[in-house]
Amino acid sequence: MRLLFLAVLRPHTGNAVTAGRVRDHLEAAGHVCVLKDAFDFESPSEISDLIDAENFEAALALHLYRGGRLLQGHRIPYGIIFGGTDLNEDVNQGEKNKVMGKVLEEARFAVAFTESMKETAQKQWPHAKGKIYVQSQGIATAPNSTFNWNTFLQRSEINGSADNLRVFLLICGLRQVKDPLFLVDAFSEWHQEEPCVYMVIVGPEVDPVFSREVKAKIKRSAGVRLMREMPQGDLHAVLKNSFALVNSSVSEGMSAAILEAMNLEVPVLARNITGNAALVTHGVTGLLFSNPQEFIQQAKRLVSDPELEKEIVANGREYVRRCHSWHVERDTYQHLVQTLQGSTKE
Repeated sequence: MRLLFLAVLRPHTGNAVTAGRVRDHLEAAGHVCVLKDAFDFESPSEISDLIDAENFEAALALHLYRGGRLLQGHRIPYGIIFGGTDLNEDVNQGEKNKVMGKVLEEARFAVAFTESMKETAQKQWPHAKGKIYVQSQGIATAPNSTFNWNTFLQRSEINGSADNLRVFLLICGLRQVKDPLFLVDAFSEWHQEEPCVYMVIVGPEVDPVFSREVKAKIKRSAGVRLMREMPQGDLHAVLKNSFALVNSSVSEGMSAAILEAMNLEVPVLARNITGNAALVTHGVTGLLFSNPQEFIQQAKRLVSDPELEKEIVANGREYVRRCHSWHVERDTYQHLVQTLQGSTKE
């Protein structure tokens, strides 16, 4: 079957990584899956022309509003994968809410990453009950075995012996919803007390105006570094060598970076928001914080308590193994897309 897959494809962001993984699952089942960036299209009529030109038989969209609205009214069956901002933010805007409700009416199925996301969607659009499935993101990590950590530290202008350093890694596209500046002042103060701790922010410049603000702030902040996006294997290698992963987002659907850190046995410090709290059980699979002062307290606790670190790492790894199986995710998407295939034959 020829499938059109619409997603928001900012490089190395959660949606782009998820979209690539789902496409791989579908192609492994023998489907032709053409991945397109939803931001490249203005209206459903453009998608209609594309469907006719490419002879697509079915479609999939990642993000109920940005991708889903483009599939409305077409003759081919489609499914939806919720993102994060669609249920956390767009849902609060009247017109977008209405559009998303109509998209769900037409969709043959919808996938939520968590029970909480499913409940939010069903509360907003009761007519969608019965077609929303919960499938956690499946996680696989592959650090680049030839990656040189010391070279990375030099490029980041981080001095000192690698053995004594504590690098806290924040992976995010530079946009306001990820709030990369949330911890900068507090972390900078801590670094001045303890020069061995550093925070490194890695990610693409998604919002040019906001990115300039971030760069200017970090330039003035001791102990905080900003690095450009990098290939996935290198990013996993950086993550594996870091002391902890940090997530300071205002809103998350399901952070792949948090799950990848757990899989690589790296402790997680995450902002206490709904999406993160669905993955991180405080003191068990990671540590949660609500403000910068709390972050510093938890980070210091982690640095000073190797037993806590060991326990969190073991629990996180086991949680990913149990609840975020790549193989189970593959089976789910292959099964759901088969239901679209059945629809085309009716």
